[in-house]
Amino acid sequence: MTDFSNLTSAGGILTLVRDGYASSRAEISRLTGLAPSTVTLRIDELITHGYLTESGEGRSRGGRRPRTLTVADAQRYVAGVDLGARHATLVLCDTAGEPLARKRIATDISRPPEAVLRGMHEEILSMGAEFPERELAGIGLSLPGPVGSPDGRVISPSRMPGWNGIDAAAILRGISGVPVIAENDANAMAWGEYVVGGRRSPYMIVVKAGSSIGVGIIADGRLHRGARGLAGDVSHTAVADGPKTLCSCGRFGCLDAVAGGRAIVAALAADGLPVEDVSDVAEYARDAHPLAARLLREAGLRTGAVVATLVGFFNPDRVVIGGALSAAEAFVAGVRSSVYDLCLPMSTSGLELVESTAGWEGGARGAAVLMLAELLDPAAVDRRVRELR
Repeated sequence: MTDFSNLTSAGGILTLVRDGYASSRAEISRLTGLAPSTVTLRIDELITHGYLTESGEGRSRGGRRPRTLTVADAQRYVAGVDLGARHATLVLCDTAGEPLARKRIATDISRPPEAVLRGMHEEILSMGAEFPERELAGIGLSLPGPVGSPDGRVISPSRMPGWNGIDAAAILRGISGVPVIAENDANAMAWGEYVVGGRRSPYMIVVKAGSSIGVGIIADGRLHRGARGLAGDVSHTAVADGPKTLCSCGRFGCLDAVAGGRAIVAALAADGLPVEDVSDVAEYARDAHPLAARLLREAGLRTGAVVATLVGFFNPDRVVIGGALSAAEAFVAGVRSSVYDLCLPMSTSGLELVESTAGWEGGARGAAVLMLAELLDPAAVDRRVRELR
């Protein structure tokens, strides 16, 4: 059971409400161990300063129905941008983390970083114009490459020429004038999946299978980044039985090189099929093209072998397959086959292995909610409450 005894300040209580663990004063008192009178003091401060609202009647547990606490809509919004090699997904969320608008656009990540990020900001403002009463409060940026922690710089990306060492958040912060955070795309997708799923799977692995393959990890209800932000970067894991294909890292047989979407696209193109990106691969599979189906199945089996190792090590309660390749049944079936074949029964007992519920907006949604968490960080809220006393 998660320990909430450290969330006793005003900011901590706001976190419990924001993350869906509590919706009444009684629940907050039960989770934190605070006296009801202390909870009332904290809640009243948060309501007074515009962080929470209390209305309606919640579910009774035998006495008077409690009033329901929710995060106040402060007439602001946060934006989440999931930047890919050829497409970007943008989602605007209110201060409770609920989507206001969503959009998918074409982009080219090989352009100079500042040009790409300026274009994303223009798209955000265009979407935000539909909500003139609201103000942009922050931007969460999901990037298709390793993002260091805590400095947030892009580290040796394989398909982002000109981005190595770039502090993308700082550039976009300078363009937009609002707080910006940057996150790896698999991590952002994992957090989006966790939030959309009601935060009910505290130990979860999310596989983003698109042009490249990456993994995001939720551990004890928190995003696990590792010592330098590189946890889950499985793209250059050697695949034992895969072909010795040259990878962008200079080695042979990496997961990306033998199972990533770009590898499948290249194989289909070499066979003479008109294919441009990963979405075309899924289309061929839906049309029962034998080569596409075989390549997707093999890619799923190889990806599943890597995921099986993670399952045995991490023991998650849920594995989610997302990204463009998750639309291909042959790929998902291959992953599932390897995981259940290679893992011990005790590791897969009770394990859910499912396709994404967040879908194409998962990464952008996750980035937006991570930005919202920064804005509503308990320490920052506590400072603001003290200033206003």
